[in-house]
Amino acid sequence: MLTRIAVAPSGFKESLSAQAAADAIADGVRRVLPDAELDLIPLVDGGEGTAAALAASTGGRLVALPATGPVGEPLGTHFALLGGARDTAVVEMAAVAGLSLVPRGLRDPGATTTYGVGELIRAALDTGVRRILVGCGDSGTSDGGAGALQALGARLLDADGRELPPGGRELNRLRRVDPAGLDPRLADTELLVACNPYNVLCGERGVARVFGPQKGATPTQVEELSAGLENWARVLTRDLAVTGTDLRHGPGTGASGGLGAGLAALGARLLPRFDVLLDSLDLDARLARADLVLTAEGALDHQTPRGKVPAEVARRAKLHGRPVLALAGTLGEGAHDVPGVDACHGILPAPMALAEALVRASELLTDATERALRMILLGARLPAPASVTAPLPAPLTVPAAHAAVSGTQRPFSVR
Repeated sequence: MLTRIAVAPSGFKESLSAQAAADAIADGVRRVLPDAELDLIPLVDGGEGTAAALAASTGGRLVALPATGPVGEPLGTHFALLGGARDTAVVEMAAVAGLSLVPRGLRDPGATTTYGVGELIRAALDTGVRRILVGCGDSGTSDGGAGALQALGARLLDADGRELPPGGRELNRLRRVDPAGLDPRLADTELLVACNPYNVLCGERGVARVFGPQKGATPTQVEELSAGLENWARVLTRDLAVTGTDLRHGPGTGASGGLGAGLAALGARLLPRFDVLLDSLDLDARLARADLVLTAEGALDHQTPRGKVPAEVARRAKLHGRPVLALAGTLGEGAHDVPGVDACHGILPAPMALAEALVRASELLTDATERALRMILLGARLPAPASVTAPLPAPLTVPAAHAAVSGTQRPFSVR
């Protein structure tokens, strides 16, 4: 009997926030189980909506301000000041350098910048906080955090001593980082980065190769970006005297197009995002109380187990033996192999253009939830299959008059 349902989705990139996804799923559940007790647990992973979600959950507030967007144009953005005696600001990189802020015709990760992230960190420092949490996710950049460091006062110089322009492709020309102008308040501020530890800066699984194509990079640009990030890690390690952190392969260094590596060079601690972001939600206890756990994200595929929300929800739910259904905008290779996910269901009822799917995402998610739940209830009403140890029924006999078959027709018999 389904009486308690936990709804714990991620957001759908460029379409639904985690809260909007949770609301859409809840609407679908109520169509089928109007009396069910719903526990909505919208989950953020450091990407879009993180600052607002953490401000709301702690009784904090958002601070609105202008900053430089990923294509170099000013835009309105925000950071969060957490409530209570936390003395903590949250900078959400997606709010100023996210992929959704890059117009589709300008999606070139070799040109986009994290300069606005540095501006938000500087603005947070102006409030007097002693701790800044940077949420990484949903980025539209691949500059290794170079723009952020420039906004914080570092100078990135080429062979002629000239300042590099924005963009990851320029990192191939980097010869020296001059840290003399870095904001001195950074030395007295705890800088934490909530990131996916599976993302590394360099190598075959480096961030340019894994995520560059999603941000608009061609195969040639991917190699250009990869080489630039290799050079970035080498020069940063030398000129900022980085010790104890491997900027090339360290866990989380590839977060948000390499922003993790750039901030780590400033002394930031790179932390698994769910350890940082879910602590205040009492998630494990809430999942344990549920009869069914529903989770969701834009795409379910082979990358989901590598630090995505549905995989984390499923892992925790399974600690309490709870069944998990995952809903997704698209089901890719590996969707049926996510550990802990008992079943998955795509939300598209028929092929449609991406633009239409993004606009209709809430409606599609609600309808898909309804369909999936009705199938679950139907399955619950079906008789249990006979045990494999039960005696087999007597074989069926076929009258001679019906024994002859023709064409592709198969004989009526039990085999």
